[in-house]
Amino acid sequence: MGEAGEELGRLEAFTYLTVPERAAYLAIMRLFTASLMTDLSAQQVVEELAEHGTELTLDAAVSRLNQLVGWGNLLPSSHTVRVKSIEEYQRARSRYQLSPLGERVQRHADDVLASADAAREISRELLGLINTGLAELADRVTRPGGIDAGTARESVATMFAQFWMFRDSVRDFYAFLGQVLARFDLDSVEYGGFKDLLLDYVDSITEEVVLLAPRIEHHLQRLWPYVPELVETLRAGGLAGAAAELGMAVQRSHGHDVADWVALRAWFSDVDGRRSEVTQLRDATMRALQSLLANAKRMIRSSGQGASRRRELLRLAAWLDAADEDTATDLFTAAFGLYPARHLGLAADPEAVVPATASWWPAAAVEVPVALRERGTRAARGRTSGLADRSAQQQALVERAAAEQQRRTAAAAELLSAAHDLPGMRLSSTAVRLLLELVAQALGAGDPALGNAATLQLDLGLRCELISKPRHTLTLRSADGDFTANDIDIAITRLEEQGG
Repeated sequence: MGEAGEELGRLEAFTYLTVPERAAYLAIMRLFTASLMTDLSAQQVVEELAEHGTELTLDAAVSRLNQLVGWGNLLPSSHTVRVKSIEEYQRARSRYQLSPLGERVQRHADDVLASADAAREISRELLGLINTGLAELADRVTRPGGIDAGTARESVATMFAQFWMFRDSVRDFYAFLGQVLARFDLDSVEYGGFKDLLLDYVDSITEEVVLLAPRIEHHLQRLWPYVPELVETLRAGGLAGAAAELGMAVQRSHGHDVADWVALRAWFSDVDGRRSEVTQLRDATMRALQSLLANAKRMIRSSGQGASRRRELLRLAAWLDAADEDTATDLFTAAFGLYPARHLGLAADPEAVVPATASWWPAAAVEVPVALRERGTRAARGRTSGLADRSAQQQALVERAAAEQQRRTAAAAELLSAAHDLPGMRLSSTAVRLLLELVAQALGAGDPALGNAATLQLDLGLRCELISKPRHTLTLRSADGDFTANDIDIAITRLEEQGG
């Protein structure tokens, strides 16, 4: 529990990177990491920051420096300072120096800030150098007499530095690649670029790893029985030996511990049921190809449903980000037409054709299907529903049509019975509507003055003809009102009589 609490306590060294005043803390830490074994007073920190464009009062600087001491990033300096006046003593009485933990935290922070969004290139040449270095080391270790300490340190240091750089570059690159392929807003140009990156660059890296990994694994198998003895040779002498006498903890160089060799072997070989990094690299490449295909399918589907509005939406987002609240509201309302309901209108004709050039403002609203509105796809989800039984609706429509035909037949019979004296008869509503329908059809068929204004109703068995009579007024009376026509007369006859 004590060791765990001590380890968690070291994490406080990252606190200055998350507080609201992190800009000032970052500037202070960069002063201390600018050179080796920097020793500064609070007054010197204020003066140095002022030269770099950061204004900080002396009291604020003292507060920040003491806070960094509390977090473990700085240490109170024990350097002896000679002064010639009280003023110099006041300026130099509190001095600070960088702690090992603070230096490492700041170094990693600068690395993250410098390359967080950049794609790190993988040095494929390092893998060949690792293979060559392991082959030479295995040859020298297995020779009679072994290898001397100086040559061993040089070979191991070079080989592990190359391996650690190669391993970190692979992890950074695949993290960047996963971030890119997880995007679903790639346009055709970006997709083409990342396709070439994946198919060419990643494929060449994978081929290099597949080619050299078995050779490196073979060299490690030759070298593995000699690793404990090699590690003891590397540990002899140096800082580790002197520190052991003083009871100090020393972080050894890469390769000076058996655990480093275990990690190296696990990167290239499947050990104790654990999949190697080489195998995981192949799986990661396959997942990247699957993500690439998923993006391709998405773009094909979107191209079939209309042009992409990604660039327009990004431009609109930039405008909204730079505008004030009122202007942003107006832009959003104008772009998407989300105006308040301030007026009522009639429902649009579903069969009306709206041209593509029509503005959103005067055009009628369009009903968007739920699947397209919520999921962005037109494909139906779930099981296909069975065919609905519409026999009752069909029967109702047949009965309604039969009733309408009966009413029209009765109206036709009424008109034929009153044909000899239409002005003197009072017609029903159904009969007068049928008569007006016949008059409209006759006028559409011809001109009464020419004698060809007539229409036939075969299903009702009657003929309606309009006869020209100048200065004649015809008045028809009905339950719905009176109908008056000038200069014409109406003749209603049976089709049989006409044919006879």
